[in-house]
Amino acid sequence: MQPISILYVPSNARELHSWIAILNNECVGNVHLQIEPNKTIKLLDAWVHKDHRRKGIFRQLWDNRWEFIQQNYKGYKIYAWCKPMSLSLLLEKGFKAGDTCVYVSLNIDK
Repeated sequence: MQPISILYVPSNARELHSWIAILNNECVGNVHLQIEPNKTIKLLDAWVHKDHRRKGIFRQLWDNRWEFIQQNYKGYKIYAWCKPMSLSLLLEKGFKAGDTCVYVSLNIDK
């Protein structure tokens, strides 16, 4: 497998920071964070292309973002919503699990 390049995209007006995984000049994954008021950071959107999952790309993206947070945001509170398969990584980093949420949906008929 070709090496994955991780590209950092700096903050914009919304205080959004992004990391993009590039393979053969194509985006194969990304993670984001958003700076919120009161020294709070929300971890956002983690995605890896279905053809490239289970290859460590999510972990590389996550570790790059985590290193950035550790270097630049001491004293901040960090929170995230995650799927069950991502929970172990967050717990490994010292996060505490909160209440469980359940996704629901409804299609409104015409």
